[in-house]
Amino acid sequence: MRLALRTIVRACLFSFLLTLSIHESRAQQASAVAGGPAGRIGSDEIATKPGAPAATDTRYRIGPGDVLDVRVARAPELSREAVRVDQSGNIRMPMLDTDIPAACQTEGELAQNIATLYRKYKNEPHVDVFVKEFQSQPVAVIGAVHNAAQFKLQRQVRLLELLSLVGGPTDVAGQTIQVVHAGGGPICQAGKGVVDAGDSSAFVSYNLSNTLHGLPEANPFVQPGDVISVPQADQVFVLGNVLRPAAIAMKEPLTISRAIAIAGGTAPSTKKDKVRIIRQMPGTTVKKEIIVDLTAIDKNKAEDVLLLANDVVDVPISGTKSILRSLLGTIVPSVSQLPVRVIP
Repeated sequence: MRLALRTIVRACLFSFLLTLSIHESRAQQASAVAGGPAGRIGSDEIATKPGAPAATDTRYRIGPGDVLDVRVARAPELSREAVRVDQSGNIRMPMLDTDIPAACQTEGELAQNIATLYRKYKNEPHVDVFVKEFQSQPVAVIGAVHNAAQFKLQRQVRLLELLSLVGGPTDVAGQTIQVVHAGGGPICQAGKGVVDAGDSSAFVSYNLSNTLHGLPEANPFVQPGDVISVPQADQVFVLGNVLRPAAIAMKEPLTISRAIAIAGGTAPSTKKDKVRIIRQMPGTTVKKEIIVDLTAIDKNKAEDVLLLANDVVDVPISGTKSILRSLLGTIVPSVSQLPVRVIP
């Protein structure tokens, strides 16, 4: 009886372990097809499976100006080092009379095409292609960013990632980010080959806040030759009897009371009923002066004036104190920066 019971227990245990092993094997296969734990595509064969979403294909695609190493196993006479892709996107290889298209292909795709062409000279040739120098996909980031720079892409990069590489926008950045497609060469799209972008899409503008939040409609892949510009925001200037005279970036609608508050508020002896807005009329050299009563605004007896780009807010001082403080504020900082010399 005990022997029969042990036999039954062993059989159940074996069945359980076998089932667990099968599930583990299936899970590993599913993980491999999906690209492993991080979702990374590990081979050209998996990446080019029919129906694979183009958005997940971030492999580098060869372009004009790139320098390639092409190696044919056990056939040095067919191999070439430092093959430059010409401006038409083609390369030349030994013993082949025609140009080989290379632009918009991955290293693996080009290797397979070359192997097919060499089959008439070698039985089942094994070809490897490596990008030796990445020269075809420069992009630049300029404007109101912390570290403007030029990059040579070795993979597909989205706009937000590129912004992070230059330290992000500065405090004076505006509300938009502009992308100029200045590459002038072919644009590669997975599954579509070479695509002509046309003049209509040469310039695109996105909301900077949407890009920084990674919203798909404002975070595209950058293209070879792109120039990404983050323009400075429009500014207003607050001068006179305030604690911190400054140029203030207009990242959002700005009123005169808020601008003065950003500048530290008014100092003692301010003539609050005679604050001036000096505004240059658009398209002319004519300047308009608007007198604002800050005291009335504080008491909700007057409208808080909305400032426009390049407005100058002048906060005056009462009487003769105005002249003295203006002189001190202007001259003293300049004097402190002069070199000191001794008169013998």
